[in-house]
Amino acid sequence: MRFLKLIFIFLIMMIGAAFAVMNADTVKLNYYFGVQELPLSVILVGAIGVGALLGVLATLVGSLKLKRENMTLKHKAKVARQEVNNLRSIPIKDS
Repeated sequence: MRFLKLIFIFLIMMIGAAFAVMNADTVKLNYYFGVQELPLSVILVGAIGVGALLGVLATLVGSLKLKRENMTLKHKAKVARQEVNNLRSIPIKDS
């Protein structure tokens, strides 16, 4: 299994190296604060990285909302269980 992981990492590194070689041309990156000349591969990897980071943050926000809702529902279920137990312990009065 460890050998397969090493082969997979090696393949990813080779694909990355080929990507960098094929996109080695420099391009101008215009942003709000200035202009920078960088290789196209660096800009593309940066854009993919920023996109992945934004995706992780969006997923994290959704996950935190769901965890909070889950905790609220667990608390409500606990209160309801306690109420049912209290009602069961009250003796029934015949009229």
